[in-house]
Amino acid sequence: MAKIDNYNFNRKRALVRVDFNVPIDKETLKVTDDTRIKKALPTIKKILNDGGSVVLMSHLGRPKNIPENRFSLKNIVYKIEKLLGQPIQFASDAIGSRAFEKSKHLKAGEVLLLENLRFHPGEKKGDIEFAKKLAKHGDVYVNDAFGTAHRAHASTTTIAQFFPNDKLFGYLIEKEIESVDKVLNSDEKPLTAIVGGAKVSSKITIITKLLDKVDHLIIGGGMAYTFVKAMGGNIGNSLVEDDYLDTANSIIKEAKEKNVNLHLPIDTIIADEFSNEAHTQIVEINDIPQGWMGLDIANKSIEQFKKVILESKLILWNGPMGVFEMDKFQNGTKQIALAVAEATQKGAYSLIGGGDSVAAVNMFNLADKVSHVSTGGGAMLEYLEGKPLPGIEAILKS
Repeated sequence: MAKIDNYNFNRKRALVRVDFNVPIDKETLKVTDDTRIKKALPTIKKILNDGGSVVLMSHLGRPKNIPENRFSLKNIVYKIEKLLGQPIQFASDAIGSRAFEKSKHLKAGEVLLLENLRFHPGEKKGDIEFAKKLAKHGDVYVNDAFGTAHRAHASTTTIAQFFPNDKLFGYLIEKEIESVDKVLNSDEKPLTAIVGGAKVSSKITIITKLLDKVDHLIIGGGMAYTFVKAMGGNIGNSLVEDDYLDTANSIIKEAKEKNVNLHLPIDTIIADEFSNEAHTQIVEINDIPQGWMGLDIANKSIEQFKKVILESKLILWNGPMGVFEMDKFQNGTKQIALAVAEATQKGAYSLIGGGDSVAAVNMFNLADKVSHVSTGGGAMLEYLEGKPLPGIEAILKS
């Protein structure tokens, strides 16, 4: 398989699957976070600089298989043009006659954006006829949409068969794959995984997978209270999954058997209601009174976790330490983010993945202070879990 650096796009029309599923303000229909567009620019510019032309395709939101104005990619044309520094063309139907006319006559250096692929039911179904029509837009297929690589859709997977000798990954997917492989397969030690978020149930597979790899496993966020209760602690009205108490105990036991240092919070900031206006206090995490709930890790936990992070050579972070969307309960997540950034500056390799972790890193303006921020939450988790991703497999398949 050719790497994008070694491929010459001169006089080629590159059909590029990007992930431009960016957040849009419902009132103004303006892009509120352009991270995903920025991440696609190196691939687009490589093709244009080689003397090729680019046909971009993406989905946006969850339309009901029919055109809906708020999900139209025409709403993001202005943002792509600004970031790319040139005008682009737009086709109002991905497989309409005018779209084919526009892509057919694209000149070197020109860019065409196709309308939202999910306006067609064939996209999510992985329909071969829809994929065949899309394939007419290009001479070479480039998949640079890691965020959708775990979906066997027409534009991410089915389409690759129509480019048996001209299919490759863009720079973004290459970097995503390299980042996960570096964390999971490097000989550097110690490797620390920080796993947060609300529920144990959504992270069981990844935690189990990580126990075979990591030296330290830090647990934070809402899921920590399930572990604390499983160990006999009092957690008051904190979030808990009673059905997963045995699972939590199994994870604790397995970590011990595999010589993994499992770090749970020691103390917590508790509140008398789930609100930024709530009364708060700091208590030991296993001694939360009834009527109170834990919403963030507190100082002792932060210091314990920071010590581990700063001594690490490889760091994987997935999930916040508390309800960081509220000012009163964001310090734990912020301090962990700062610790990861500091460790990175000292030479550690850090991979941040999962929507909330990425949002936190961006909120605290630390995205450029860590090694890699993944654009694909679900895709990255599945890749970490060892599941084959259809969008990746389709390119690797000869």
